[in-house]
Amino acid sequence: MKKINERVIDWAINRIKTEYKDEVRLLIGADAYRLEKDVGKVVSSFYFPASQKANGMAKTFIIDGIGYDLFPMSWERMERIAELDEDNVPCLLDAKILYSSGEEDKKHFLELQSRLRDNLHNPQYTLKKALEKLNIVMEIYQTMMFEETLYKVRKAAGYIVNFLSSAIAYTNQTYFKNAYVNQISDLSAMKSIPRDFVRLYEAIVKASSSEELKKLCYDMIYNTRQYLSSKKGKGKKGKFNQNFKDLAGWYHELSYAWREVYHWCDQDKAARAFMRGCYLQSELDIVREEFGLSEMDLMGAFNADDMKAYRKRAETLEKQIVSIIKEHGVTLDAYDTIDEFLKKNA
Repeated sequence: MKKINERVIDWAINRIKTEYKDEVRLLIGADAYRLEKDVGKVVSSFYFPASQKANGMAKTFIIDGIGYDLFPMSWERMERIAELDEDNVPCLLDAKILYSSGEEDKKHFLELQSRLRDNLHNPQYTLKKALEKLNIVMEIYQTMMFEETLYKVRKAAGYIVNFLSSAIAYTNQTYFKNAYVNQISDLSAMKSIPRDFVRLYEAIVKASSSEELKKLCYDMIYNTRQYLSSKKGKGKKGKFNQNFKDLAGWYHELSYAWREVYHWCDQDKAARAFMRGCYLQSELDIVREEFGLSEMDLMGAFNADDMKAYRKRAETLEKQIVSIIKEHGVTLDAYDTIDEFLKKNA
């Protein structure tokens, strides 16, 4: 006797052949998200419509207490999954074609599976996607810090744990075949994970207050940032911008920011020196990443009551940038006078 999931699949295929024969391109089965006790009962099915009429095939229903959902899927969404822009890897990589109206659509689906597999096996690509997850988490955490209601903080913590877990899985070139079900054991088995990640995961589950959750999430995010930063250094090796004319162009533009910092330091205008310094620090961080430069700490030297050390640090960093440009054989496009400029640029 056929199992429930097999009979549901037969029913869906029969509907296509009898009611939507020319309206459905593919019927896909994905059974990753199910409980162990429901093996043989549950099937998650979706289809690619060829027209608006096929939307009429969509149906949600319950059999013996188990919910089923037959729904239309767009190629655009499947493309996002293949690019790891949506955390639903099993729905593509572990899915099976149950019905196909033609070889072209079947080939397209298999190509998306192959692309997703290639993306997962590309360390630089998975690191990029992991960093995108981290950015999402940072936004969630920012909002979370202003929440007081426990259930809202818990919900945010859950999303933080899940996004960071996906980020870690990607950097290990893998994914969670059963979503959240075996997440902790899957993480424990991975080759590389952030410090204390599993311990923090379990502590978040047990946390009883908003304050505790916020602290634990902070620790988890901090450790994951450190982990991804170490991966980032390895992943970008040899991939930095080697055109130091670009750095020279950046310096031509940003040199005035240094001039402003010096001016406000000399005038003992702490607030103005602070604000311009923050802008310059941001720019230094950008070129450090782009060109693979060493860390350039400007704002760590800021002291509202003593501008001298801050000014000196700015001078040191400016000399460092100029030296790097010259060491790579690039000459700054600088002139002592307007007459000299006009003469050489006639």
